[in-house]
Amino acid sequence: MAAHVIEEAGRCLQCKKPRCREGCPIHTNIPEMIRLMREDRLLEAAYMLFENNPLSVICSLVCNHERQCEGHCVRGIKGDPVHISVIEHYISDACFERLVLTQAPPNGMKAAVIGAGPAGITIAILLAMRGYQITVFETRDQIGGILRYGIPEFRLPKTILDRYLGKMKKLGILIRPNFAIGGSVSIQDLLNDGYRSVFIGTGAWRPRRLMIPGETFGNVHYAINYLNNPDVIDLGDNLAIIGAGNSAMDVARTAIRKGVSKVTVYVRGTEISASKEEFDYAKLDGTNFEYNLSAAQILDDGLMMRDTVTDEEGNVTDVEGSEHFVPASSVIISISQVPQHRLVNRDKDLKLNERGNLETNESGETTMPGVFASGDVVTGAKTVVEAVRYSKQIADDMDRYMQEHFG
Repeated sequence: MAAHVIEEAGRCLQCKKPRCREGCPIHTNIPEMIRLMREDRLLEAAYMLFENNPLSVICSLVCNHERQCEGHCVRGIKGDPVHISVIEHYISDACFERLVLTQAPPNGMKAAVIGAGPAGITIAILLAMRGYQITVFETRDQIGGILRYGIPEFRLPKTILDRYLGKMKKLGILIRPNFAIGGSVSIQDLLNDGYRSVFIGTGAWRPRRLMIPGETFGNVHYAINYLNNPDVIDLGDNLAIIGAGNSAMDVARTAIRKGVSKVTVYVRGTEISASKEEFDYAKLDGTNFEYNLSAAQILDDGLMMRDTVTDEEGNVTDVEGSEHFVPASSVIISISQVPQHRLVNRDKDLKLNERGNLETNESGETTMPGVFASGDVVTGAKTVVEAVRYSKQIADDMDRYMQEHFG
């Protein structure tokens, strides 16, 4: 591993105008990272990475690198790009426990974080480092959100999240697991108890439906529910997956590892929306792919499918009268997720926008004063690195709000 990392670092051209950095949503200083590594200043590189992206060790594993940093590497024009993700992961992973995070003196103010997913972890760490007393409220028993309950172990080892919990505890962050804000306790209750600001990072956990007949049958499941705990769902020996994103690839690869003998991903058009790497891994694991097919109805023993056609502009339409039966023991629908509305139903001052996400202004503040939000609950299902990017801005905005009103 180390030899490969060193070899890849040696391939970096140290471009004066690094396209790789522009391709990174959070603008990681990749040439500087590699330069520091070459000079045997690994810990310095790790500090730089963490300061720019507290979830660097995670993003180095789960980001879509081929469309971001590596996809913009100048070496990739005529050959293989520098494997930036491998370098970043080595540095971040090797140095994580050695990072001593500097905290500002306690400022006497409390802030609440609702949701311990990527956005919530980022906000909690950044505000704790600025001297705030942070309490994280999480509906599940462990931190991580989609990282723990939506990404398989073979893509993201859960031990990494356990290490983050240790880092958060060292910062004095308090965790209240198995506690759902929006039930017996409202956001207003938090404000009444003296929390100067509240962050909402509850993610997008409600599966998007196909809205076709048979979707409530017992042989039908949603990707986010299956990935949460695949061991409790019996899929039989012939699984049909509707959807072609990274979650669909995660479902396919997980099902194969759980012993399903035939796994088929049905693609409505001709394009796979998953990353090429995840698609290639799914194929390597034994996933079948069928294109230009759209689900019309789910039956007890399979699906009725329609043929589709794709025009020159990429628009996909169903072919009427082309219905035909496809056998399947189980069906998993993987066409994204949307936020739940428990908090909005409990705190009426919170409003949704026209897309059904939490409404926020340019500073990330919701329609409830002092309450901020970012991540999937605001943008819909997006990537981890995008959640971190927005959350860094929100941490600044929350800090500014609390200092102006209570400092």
